[in-house]
Amino acid sequence: MLVALLVLGGCGNSTKTTDPVVPDNPFDLAKVGTDSTFEVMTWNLEQFAKNEAVTTDWVIQAVQGLDVDIIAMQEIYSGFRFQAVVDGLEGWSGFKANSASYDVDLAFLYRTDGPLQMESIQELMTDLWKPFPRSPLLFQGTFDGKPIAVINNHLKCCGDGTIDEADDRDEETRRRNACILLEEYVLGNLSNHRVYLVGDFNDELTDDLDQNVFANFLGDPNQWLVCDLEIAQGSASGWSFPGWPSHLDHIIINQPLFEAAGGSDTEVMVVPLQSFMPNGWTQYDHDISDHLPLVLKLKL
Repeated sequence: MLVALLVLGGCGNSTKTTDPVVPDNPFDLAKVGTDSTFEVMTWNLEQFAKNEAVTTDWVIQAVQGLDVDIIAMQEIYSGFRFQAVVDGLEGWSGFKANSASYDVDLAFLYRTDGPLQMESIQELMTDLWKPFPRSPLLFQGTFDGKPIAVINNHLKCCGDGTIDEADDRDEETRRRNACILLEEYVLGNLSNHRVYLVGDFNDELTDDLDQNVFANFLGDPNQWLVCDLEIAQGSASGWSFPGWPSHLDHIIINQPLFEAAGGSDTEVMVVPLQSFMPNGWTQYDHDISDHLPLVLKLKL
């Protein structure tokens, strides 16, 4: 009886507490996708899989948690590990190119259980090594019946920040020429598609226009929208390559997407996946990548 009185007597003076619910997949808390929007993501996975099976498992969980529709990936070294990711994802398929020097290949993951339909995946401009050391990878299909095209890129790295017109091996010149060729390809072949140019472009959007490799896109706002420009102009804490820090991963869209991009559902974001891992950036960088994913979400 005394025990019962003690318990009852304490109820009115105590505060009930419960432990926070920790999901089995920590990246569930980073969810981006919705049933009513189309999400395109670009993600450099730095020498995938840099920590073998550990990396593979983290990537599967990230894809499941983010819940986007299509992912353009760069630096996919291991075809075996890439296939393990595809096999670990219900309702997804994938394609990995295998033409890049040193196996620094491009790839796509894409949903197969919704309104996204893949029609073809192919490499472009395979004979143009100087502007494209990794040939662009084109995904063509439809989303909810609307024609879409996503061109995955990983442009030449490095350089001194200056475009040297006299040197066709100059890194900035090669990236500038790649951007011009991409524009020409889209205008000549995909004018009726909603086009996304995505990837690791290995250059910053904020250079002065006369030394900016993206000048053809930035200087023609009637044809192109650089979706992540505000991110590039903002705080370094929001950039896609924190270790430098710099913002090298971009999403550029063409005019047929402008109306959708202006909708209330539209978001463009670098997803801080390291924030959902127990040991933060140190663990993310060791187990997954030195780049963070960039996502554009909109309602087509």
